[in-house]
Amino acid sequence: MSLDTVKIGVVSISDRASTGVYEDKGLPALQDWLGRAVRNPITWVPRLIPDERAGIAQTLRELVDDQGCHLVLTTGGTGPALRDVTPEATLDVADKEMPGFGEQMRQISLRFVPTAILSRQTAVIRKQALILNLPGQPKSIAETLEGLKDAEGKSIVPGIFAAVPYCIDLIGGPYIEADATVCAAFRPKSAIRPQARPGG
Repeated sequence: MSLDTVKIGVVSISDRASTGVYEDKGLPALQDWLGRAVRNPITWVPRLIPDERAGIAQTLRELVDDQGCHLVLTTGGTGPALRDVTPEATLDVADKEMPGFGEQMRQISLRFVPTAILSRQTAVIRKQALILNLPGQPKSIAETLEGLKDAEGKSIVPGIFAAVPYCIDLIGGPYIEADATVCAAFRPKSAIRPQARPGG
C-alpha cells in the first residue's frame, strides 16, 4: 500500500523579502522541516507575498480553492505591528477557527521568550484544508512544529504538528504519516492505518 500524495501550500509573508530587499528564509525553513517530518510524497505550492491583508486572503483562497492544497502554512506577519495582518487575513477566509493551535504555539515559544504573548498566530479550516500561521524565524518555525524535547529526546511540550495529520483526516484530506524521529503524530487507535510505503 502506497502513501497518498499531499499538496502543501507554503506562504512567506514579508514586505521586504517579497521585494528582494533581503533573502526569504521562511519558505526554505518550512519545506526543510516538513520534508523531514512527512513520509508521504509532497507536492509543494510556494508563495512569497507582501504584508497586504487582501492579497494574503486571496493567496490563501487560491491555494485551497484553485490549487487544492490539503495543508497551508504561513510564516510571518503575526505580531502586533501595524503591518502584521496575517491572522486577520487568515480569519477572512475561515470556515472554522481552530484556536488550540495558536494557544499551543504560544506555550512553546514562552519557554524561550516572554514576548511570545505578543504573537497572534491562529489556525483555521477552509473547505477540506487546514491553514496554520507560524512564526517568522526558522528556529521558531521548527520549535513550534516539533515541540520541545529533553536531552534524551523525550517530548516535554508537544509540537503542533502532532495534531495535524488527524485533523486533516477529520476534514476529509489524505492520510498523512509522520516520521516519529522528527515529530510523532497522534491518532486514536481506531484511526491508525497499517504503515504504508512512500510512493508504492
